[in-house]
Amino acid sequence: MLEVQGLRKVYSSGGREVEALRDLTFTVENGDLVCLVGPSGCGKTTLLRCIAGLLQQTGGTVTLDGHQVSGPPPGLAMVFQEYGRSLFPWMSVRDNVSLPLKQKRVPRQRRDELVDKALAAVGLAGTESAYPWQLSGGMQQRVAIARAVAYEPSTLLMDEPFAAVDAQTRADLEDLVRSLWQRLNVTVLFITHDIDEAVYLGRRVIMLSSSPTVVQDEITVDLPAERDQLHTRADPRFTELRTHVYEQIQKAKRLSR
Repeated sequence: MLEVQGLRKVYSSGGREVEALRDLTFTVENGDLVCLVGPSGCGKTTLLRCIAGLLQQTGGTVTLDGHQVSGPPPGLAMVFQEYGRSLFPWMSVRDNVSLPLKQKRVPRQRRDELVDKALAAVGLAGTESAYPWQLSGGMQQRVAIARAVAYEPSTLLMDEPFAAVDAQTRADLEDLVRSLWQRLNVTVLFITHDIDEAVYLGRRVIMLSSSPTVVQDEITVDLPAERDQLHTRADPRFTELRTHVYEQIQKAKRLSR
């Protein structure tokens, strides 16, 4: 379980303080897929970096699988929005995906097995010797997802991972994430600014206020577990849920003025 309790983050610079996160409390159960959505600039990335142990919070706690997070925890992987910066252009696809496994000192044979399995899972079997710059943006993001999957995490954090790809590729990647989540039984916390994406992907959607950020609302997405881009988005219940989330985001914007 991922537990965020009273999380607060204040940035200090030149004697000036900016409160980014005020008092965030929520939980993500093991095996759940939860989407976080909020107004632009509300601190979603700051929150995710605190959860990942990449940024020290000012107050509150983050607990993962019963252990308080004070640095990057074992069993956690993260996929960033800017896939171009997270992949090393001078390394092949295989080397990019296997890099965290080398750092974890996984034996070579097992490492190769995990890389092959992860690339096959994201539809990139046969690209092992290619370099990131030879691939499309969507394929590069698949490499980044494969690297996270190969690490065999219990928890996967995703920071607006599809914001930089076209709409058709985005739809394919959304379905890929749901498929991987169902097959691997991994816990996923997915940050997005796209309301439709949050409702389509998540079992729960947590709505954040404008900065300084608190949890404004939370819903359970009671859509069928089997979803597809055509029928799910045409479901009247999908429209009801996205309307509710949209109204909450607009309310958050008004309250910040």
